[in-house]
Amino acid sequence: MHGWLVAEFGGPDVMRWVELPDPVPGPGQLRVKVHASGINFAETRMRAGTYSGQQLPFVMGMESAGVVEAIGPGVTTMKVGDRVFGRARGSHATHVLFDEVHTLPLPESLSFVEGAAIPVGWLTAWHALVTVARARAGERVLIEAIASSVGSAALQIARWQGCWVAGTASRDDKCARAVAAGAAAAYNYKTMNLPECVLRDTAGHGIDIGLMTIGEETATALFDSMAAEGRIVMYGSTGGRQVCFSLNIGTRNLQLLAMSISTSARFVPESMRSFRQIAVELFAKGDFKAVVDTTLPMSELVRAHEMVDSRTHFGKVVLVN
Repeated sequence: MHGWLVAEFGGPDVMRWVELPDPVPGPGQLRVKVHASGINFAETRMRAGTYSGQQLPFVMGMESAGVVEAIGPGVTTMKVGDRVFGRARGSHATHVLFDEVHTLPLPESLSFVEGAAIPVGWLTAWHALVTVARARAGERVLIEAIASSVGSAALQIARWQGCWVAGTASRDDKCARAVAAGAAAAYNYKTMNLPECVLRDTAGHGIDIGLMTIGEETATALFDSMAAEGRIVMYGSTGGRQVCFSLNIGTRNLQLLAMSISTSARFVPESMRSFRQIAVELFAKGDFKAVVDTTLPMSELVRAHEMVDSRTHFGKVVLVN
């Protein structure tokens, strides 16, 4: 097999397409022939050496879709020849090992490209809104970085939950695309006063659920936009990791809820279970749609990283073998 290996941290040029040993599935694992794999912002940090806990060397990629070629002992839900998708480290390769618990059946109505655009972004948004925040119909939801893979997924999930949904982005064109995709409003956080806009558009109520992924750069504006009893779900830090706030948020009874799908004890038994039971069928019926901005050959991973770093895309960049 071949894959994109990183042996030293640095810029996009440190990634090398090399021959690697064929993966052998162990207990509870499947070997999947990769047809498509999605790009995530976190991978640019892994490659640069700024992602906490990342060890060298490693094969790039966090999610993919393909066909099962072999199964390890104890696998019962999948068989050789099945079309699957899910989260799997090392997915920017010709083959990758999936853990059965993170493997989902790919509906026949979805392409491999669509399947590869779902796992990380959609599962993060599902865990945030369904499991952690427990969003209810009629609540006001604000999604930071609504043009990202998590943000564009959260927009569809929150609308499915019956919520009023708005978002933020760093560019006016991304805001316009978010509104075209169904957002009630979208705000350029670089140029607009977020609390004023939110209070105007919610008739003075404020935000019930805020999805925070930018961090330090926008934290104060998000706190000031929240309604009483509001919940802020924190899952990223693209704009700075050190967030400061006044403890007077207690007078509004705000809840700060931090999460990571990689370490949450609730993710597999709750989020994976409900996603498998509910969301996969919604994708099959076309109620949910993977948002794919650009499709590139697997050979153009460097270009894909440059696109993600420039933050000009809306939704997912996907590589195909």
